Amino acid sequence: MEELGSKTADLIGPRKPVHRIVLTGFMGSGKSTVGPLLAARLGWRFIDADDVIVAETGMAIPDFFARHGEPAFRACERDTIARLVRQHALVLALGGGAIEDTATRGLLLKSTGTLLVHLGVSLETARNRCAGTEYNRPVLADEARLAARYLNRLPLYREAHVTVVSDTMTPQEVAEAVARQAAIA
Repeated sequence: MEELGSKTADLIGPRKPVHRIVLTGFMGSGKSTVGPLLAARLGWRFIDADDVIVAETGMAIPDFFARHGEPAFRACERDTIARLVRQHALVLALGGGAIEDTATRGLLLKSTGTLLVHLGVSLETARNRCAGTEYNRPVLADEARLAARYLNRLPLYREAHVTVVSDTMTPQEVAEAVARQAAIA
């Protein structure tokens, strides 16, 4: 994994051509904000995997969790991502927990032409960016559970091909940094 902590770091070493960029990271890392900016910059399409799941199941993610449970949601999410990751010229944003699924993570790390990018933020940044969305994200109200989830996922996010630390960057700067890492800027 290559970590980009500054705005000026460049790609080190050769990389196979990138046909799709998949954004992962904790809630508030900027996946849904950076994704459309990056796609516009590259002339690619942007898709949020959660939006596809909502459209196809006809239910909001919290409702799906409540009705069917997390294992059923992760299976649906895994199938959706596996289908989407076959497309070219695509920026795909994942839900924050998608990386926890071993099969999904393996697919994204080994899929030819896929660049898995972790948008890294501190827990404090995530909490600040998500303030006011507790109705959609009940975990925000439980500080211990939020911190545990963050710490459990962090090593999984860091398995990504590249990490862009985005705490102090604007969304446009993050999109530019990701494009540079994909060597298609």
